[in-house]
Amino acid sequence: MTFTPKTPAFEKAIKDSRNLKAKPDNDELLQLYSLFKQGCQDPPFADAPKPGMFDLTGKAKYNEWKKVADEGMTHQQAQEKYVKLVNSLKEKYGFEG
Repeated sequence: MTFTPKTPAFEKAIKDSRNLKAKPDNDELLQLYSLFKQGCQDPPFADAPKPGMFDLTGKAKYNEWKKVADEGMTHQQAQEKYVKLVNSLKEKYGFEG
């Protein structure tokens, strides 16, 4: 397995996302998930197991990540977008940090 380095800004955004004053909506959570998974590449999308037939949440997460992977987004691009998204969520929901 290949190690994907995380930038300091990405690491900070991961921590900051856990300290929002309110929970983001489901679409925002799916965006966070897909960008996080693509940014970490652990496991790479091609190696990720598909969710079971009755795992609706898992399917939604998998499909959102698939969109990002199908766009050809690199892990660096995903990390940058994740940081931007977290910063916009901090403005929208407030931040305890």
